[in-house]
Amino acid sequence: MSNLNIDAQKAQTFDAIVIGSGISGGWAAKEFTEKGLKTLVLERGRDVQHLKDYPTTNKYPYEFEHHGEPELSIQKENPIASRCYVFKEDAMHFVVKDKEHPYVQKKPFDWIRGYQVGGKSLLWARQTQRWSDLDFEGPARDDFAVDWPIRYKDIAPWYSYVEKFAGISGNKDGLAALPDGEFLPGFPLNAVEDYFKKFVAGKYENRHVISARCAHLSKPNQIHLDQGRAQCQNRTLCQRGCPFGGYFSSNASTLPWAAKTGNLTLRPNSVVQSVIYDDKKEKVTGVRVMDAETKEVVEYYAKVVFVNASALNTNLILLNSISNRFPQGLGNDYGQLGKYVAFHNYSARISAEYDGLKQFTTDGRNPAGGGYLPRFRNLYKQETNFKRGYAAGFSAYRSSDRDYSGVGAGLKENLLNPTMGPWKVGSHMMGETIPKESNYVSLHPDQKDDWGMPLLNISVEYDENDVQMKKDYLEQLTEMFTEAGFKNIKANDASQAPGLDIHEMGGARMGHDSKTSILNKWNQVHACPNVFVTDGACMTSTSTQNPSLTYMALTARAVDYAVAAMERKEL
Repeated sequence: MSNLNIDAQKAQTFDAIVIGSGISGGWAAKEFTEKGLKTLVLERGRDVQHLKDYPTTNKYPYEFEHHGEPELSIQKENPIASRCYVFKEDAMHFVVKDKEHPYVQKKPFDWIRGYQVGGKSLLWARQTQRWSDLDFEGPARDDFAVDWPIRYKDIAPWYSYVEKFAGISGNKDGLAALPDGEFLPGFPLNAVEDYFKKFVAGKYENRHVISARCAHLSKPNQIHLDQGRAQCQNRTLCQRGCPFGGYFSSNASTLPWAAKTGNLTLRPNSVVQSVIYDDKKEKVTGVRVMDAETKEVVEYYAKVVFVNASALNTNLILLNSISNRFPQGLGNDYGQLGKYVAFHNYSARISAEYDGLKQFTTDGRNPAGGGYLPRFRNLYKQETNFKRGYAAGFSAYRSSDRDYSGVGAGLKENLLNPTMGPWKVGSHMMGETIPKESNYVSLHPDQKDDWGMPLLNISVEYDENDVQMKKDYLEQLTEMFTEAGFKNIKANDASQAPGLDIHEMGGARMGHDSKTSILNKWNQVHACPNVFVTDGACMTSTSTQNPSLTYMALTARAVDYAVAAMERKEL
């Protein structure tokens, strides 16, 4: 019996364990396996294989029974998920339904999740911008949160490393606040987007409209073809899963690459309950997992564990990882775990019409989504009544008007020959929120989910800084739209709860001091150095850029450090 136990433990022992298969987990898997480490990737959701498991990717609009919208009964059963823009007939199978994993809203919060192999990398907006030192130095300069333990120079080579592999389209814009990267050709702006770009450049000294940078293969390099990916086809149906691999996802890129090494074991339907800390060995030895289908509990072992379950689920796992050494959760000696959760504020939008450039009759749509206006408020000095600032999207499309009057042949003729309407333009806010101790997640003391885990309490809300920032965005964009000659300008404060922005960050933040942070500059848990966190939970502040590119770079950097430390026998 003893030999059987030893054999079973050997079969369940790996060099590295990665919890989560989304953007950061996929990168951890790629890096570990490429370096020769036998790696176990645990995904709580079902298996989704590239090409095979994209059931709607080639459907025509008329093939959707409800014209793309979920049927009413599904919407009523899922009031939270239904508020998400991708919860449509073509992609709602990639979104967690409300009853599938409940949580407690101590304050209103719409938690949008993707439980499957690849996670939300199948659903993300694919926008990729680097941070600069204006972002990494922000907390220290503007006196909030804690100082980041890294600067741009620490992560810049890793940005380049992941950009080359993932495939990022963009232009060399030469902006100090938004460093240039290793770009494939950028997608062009359409006529009205380009008009607005030139207008802003001529009118405002420190404001810029650029072509959005995105993780799409505008012109693949050999490394992308080697992954089995092909040029983006501009279908703009990305949320369905791309059969061409035209955009970066774990499913199309990092996970198949890891599998080719022969060093990957991927285990879907595996709900990680906790990370196992051995009080005698004074380190983490593995993870405890419940099979999502059979409810069997299994333990897996490794020298190093990367927790990449997505920000709030990573907090949940760490908080639930209780031992004699860590009675409040792994690494939580000073009660910091789960606190200082922040997010992006996408709750304001503005729309208008433009009567010019009517000689252009197509909108020139592409997967980049149009233009991007990098942050311009409080960049080099404090100039407003709120801290930090916001970026903004900008896009335009040519509308068409159809005449629905008439019957029979007349109606048919009207529908087949629409008249072109004015250009529609729009922008949405991407605001930085300030991490606060009062924005936190915690474990419910009594209620548990179907896998034996405490429900997650979420207590996150906007504050006065967010209110003033949103007001400024609407004022500034209204002014810019007015000056540009746009008409019928409509400002919209959506008043949505936090969460729909789908950019949760923090709770296990990086920092210099173990008393005020959970992770060090290498993304290691201060008090438990063979555990790393490189997903959104690690973020000390949010800035305004879409965060996924930074997660990728931090992950590749942390794996490189971890493997070197293992070779030095430090882990």
